[in-house]
Amino acid sequence: MFLAVSAALLLAIALALVRAARGPSVFDRLQAANTIGTCAMLLLAVIGFLTGRPDFLDLALVYGLLNIIGTIAVLKFCRYGDLGSHADEGADPR
Repeated sequence: MFLAVSAALLLAIALALVRAARGPSVFDRLQAANTIGTCAMLLLAVIGFLTGRPDFLDLALVYGLLNIIGTIAVLKFCRYGDLGSHADEGADPR
């Protein structure tokens, strides 16, 4: 059963790689990269369950959080051109 799940996740990663290479826009490629990260997180969790090592689940959760933060950072960079704050541009520098 877990072998079938692992094979399905690897197939999903392969399809997302094809989408990332041939995506028509940056956002399609970013969605494919986010899908690859999610599938890799699930694959880590499955491998950890198969080998009986629960610390792999912790690694998968940390990887998932980094995936979300990285996606938000790339989206902000694509929209604004940098990752700095734009809230205090007109503020007095005292």
